[in-house]
Amino acid sequence: MTTTPTIEGHKILEYKGLVSGEVILGANVLKDFMASISDVFGGRTSSYERVLQEGRESALREMEGRARGMGANAVVGISFDVGTMGPNGAMIMVIVAGTAVTI
Repeated sequence: MTTTPTIEGHKILEYKGLVSGEVILGANVLKDFMASISDVFGGRTSSYERVLQEGRESALREMEGRARGMGANAVVGISFDVGTMGPNGAMIMVIVAGTAVTI
């Protein structure tokens, strides 16, 4: 899996199609409280960073499984998108998308 449109040293033999992985994670009250403290005093919000990392990894695994189901052995041109949804942005959405290919 790569964000580049090709994989150096490998020829793309077949384009299987668009593939994606989506994950929606709930943010809990404690994380919101800790994030607000970080916002006031500055610094990074490690609890949200961990949630985003977990979401990204889960979305990539989901996309990989879908690509394998299409008969692909690689995914190129991967892009990531992160957003919030739900009341007060209480849920974090992570979406990855790319092109499933055979190399």
